[in-house]
Amino acid sequence: MATIYDVARQAQVSPATVSRVLNGRTTVDPAMAARVHQAMRDLDYRPNAVARNLRLSQTSLWAVIISDIGNPFFTSMVRGVEDVAQGTGYSVVLCNSDEDPEKESRYIAAALAERMAGVIISTSGRSTAINRLVEARIPVVAIDRQLRGVTIDTVLVDNLQGAEMATTHLLDNGYQRVACITGPRRISTASQRLRGYQRALRAAGHEASDSLVRYADFREEGGYRAMASLLDSDNPPDSVFATNNLMTVGAVECLVDRGVKVPAAFGVIGFDDIPWAHLVRPSLSTVSQPTYDLGRAAAVLLTERIANPTRPPSTVTLSTGLQVRESSTRPR
Repeated sequence: MATIYDVARQAQVSPATVSRVLNGRTTVDPAMAARVHQAMRDLDYRPNAVARNLRLSQTSLWAVIISDIGNPFFTSMVRGVEDVAQGTGYSVVLCNSDEDPEKESRYIAAALAERMAGVIISTSGRSTAINRLVEARIPVVAIDRQLRGVTIDTVLVDNLQGAEMATTHLLDNGYQRVACITGPRRISTASQRLRGYQRALRAAGHEASDSLVRYADFREEGGYRAMASLLDSDNPPDSVFATNNLMTVGAVECLVDRGVKVPAAFGVIGFDDIPWAHLVRPSLSTVSQPTYDLGRAAAVLLTERIANPTRPPSTVTLSTGLQVRESSTRPR
């Protein structure tokens, strides 16, 4: 196995110069640095990661803490993060908090203990653990969800816009009693999408009745139970806006089990596009998010934060789109 001294001999420089190149110092002559990099490639040299971490007080790893690894929304998002990370010399460690604040807190503790170079997090909604990262000066970016009580770089989509578009679309297609299945009250995406739904109802002259709202868990089972509760109510809805993809699947499953015809008797639209949404019958209408771009934007903010730790925090908000398919289009 090649050593730093072998690289120095091959590149005809001192071991100290090789060390400066490995540590990313900009004071090395570009021609010398190029010879060092070529020598490392020729010798298949691999730096001692443990020693390097001790010198730099951090690893070359990013922790990406997502709230539900079973949700396909995160697949494309994490790919966007990883593509930027790989291009800038970092590797990604994926952590699943499972919407559990305690589990999330343990992953944050691990990121601190392992001296992670940065953290991207879709949080369960509590800021206490995030503050530990900020206090330890570990660069952190919130993605998909906003945090109260802490000011950090954040990447979001326009949840209000997307929810308002979805609800307005159902109303425009003749549905009169539009229900909303939203997520946990503590999570910003759930509350913002609920507000967009309510705003669309009021704009159309409809009452935003609490009796048409159900709070669930952003999971398929929660969507099913919420839909069953709505159908069993004294004055059931004729359509539903579900605020994430898994709850949409659960709601549709409940409608199928009850024999409710979609879209003739009941309209459905969900938030988050689903890879197979156009393949089922009726095909599912959805609010689509630029998930890959969300991941890329968060990773770019993280690299900028690592390079310039003192710059003011910024928030990036991306637009959503409406994918109109059969489930929300009532036959005329």
